[in-house]
Amino acid sequence: MTDYEKARITMVDNQIRTTDVTSHSVLKAFLAVPREAFVPDAVKPIAYIDNDIEVTPGRYVLAASPLAKLLQMAAVTREDAVLEIGCCTGYTAALLSHLAGAVVTIDGEEALVEQAKASLAGYGNVVAVTGDMAKGHYAESPYDIIFISGAVEEVPAALFDQLRDGGRLIAVVGHGNSAFATLFTKESGGVSATPQFNSSIRPLPGFLKTKEFVF
Repeated sequence: MTDYEKARITMVDNQIRTTDVTSHSVLKAFLAVPREAFVPDAVKPIAYIDNDIEVTPGRYVLAASPLAKLLQMAAVTREDAVLEIGCCTGYTAALLSHLAGAVVTIDGEEALVEQAKASLAGYGNVVAVTGDMAKGHYAESPYDIIFISGAVEEVPAALFDQLRDGGRLIAVVGHGNSAFATLFTKESGGVSATPQFNSSIRPLPGFLKTKEFVF
């Protein structure tokens, strides 16, 4: 067993299980995906710290514990087609590949998408694309689940349009410690929002709340 494999087990036992993550499929995914493959060489030795890892200015591989809680909340199955918003280097997409039937992951930074494509080369059910994250990826819609990998001020209507009826969107909405992991469900064309738990994760660029003008 390599040092990285030992660190991965420790991460699951000490960072993830201790935050009430009990989903066998989620725990199994975190044990299977080598986190060190999705971070820069300079920080590979600390790939399993209980913290976000910055991979380019303002963009992060999310810490395992909040990410695991969000994935458990998503309740992804092998029958699901998933759109991930915020590909970054592909770590979350790799985890989703172990949970879903098919995954499309999108990011606005082409350099990150190219990194993700290289790191995800062995994941046959994942496609990484470059595009405007706030607009999603209509080409492969509708999706059963849309998973936003970063905190947002609001969820654009364009993303809800790409959900299948009965589909779910998972997002952390708000700022800092006041943000909530929120489950959005689409039924009969309408969308309901149910806050699940407080969650503080790094913001995803491009999702500022639309300003309202008062005349």
